[in-house]
Amino acid sequence: MTFCILPTRKLAMTTAAIALIATQGLAQSADEPAAPTPPAATESPAMLLSTGEVISPESDGDSYVGNTHGDWELVCVRVPDEDDPCQMYQLLRDGEGNATAEISIFPLPEGGEAVAGATILTPLETLLTAQLVMQVDGGAAKRYPFTFCTAIGCIARVGFTGEEVNAFRRGAEATWSLVPVAAPDQTVDLSMSLMGFTAAFNELSEQLAD
Repeated sequence: MTFCILPTRKLAMTTAAIALIATQGLAQSADEPAAPTPPAATESPAMLLSTGEVISPESDGDSYVGNTHGDWELVCVRVPDEDDPCQMYQLLRDGEGNATAEISIFPLPEGGEAVAGATILTPLETLLTAQLVMQVDGGAAKRYPFTFCTAIGCIARVGFTGEEVNAFRRGAEATWSLVPVAAPDQTVDLSMSLMGFTAAFNELSEQLAD
């Protein structure tokens, strides 16, 4: 059966933005924001309306593709007056070549069990209870749960240990397996090329260390 998404550059950039948010969530727990102060009873409805803000073309999270290493692209987000954060991106295809999922990988600060994080985007028709299964070059398989779904698909936010990242460095290919809702007795295997992984991950790690 055909089980695929329709990837575009815009969708890739959306995935990149999600991954950047995930970096903060995997690296550290944020403090809860303070509750907003309710408006005074004497304020008129007109005083509570926003008149908007002019956005310049080069501001507020413009995304672009940076360097390419093998089968990995570095997708970055422009941040005014700061270094542009980037992550590794690859489109995942099934055995028939259908574009089925997307993955973004990024290094995490030292000190935690996970040394890298990832965001995987799959079609909405994914059977969530079956979870995602990942295997590198026929090695031991590992299962990961989904985190949430949006209008563009279902997302799993996962962390990789140093041992798993080293397996990516040494390996040739990883396989992600998922199950379609329409065919719960079938498994769709997606290929993730590891060509260029080491160079791409090293570049991002150097940026993180600066």
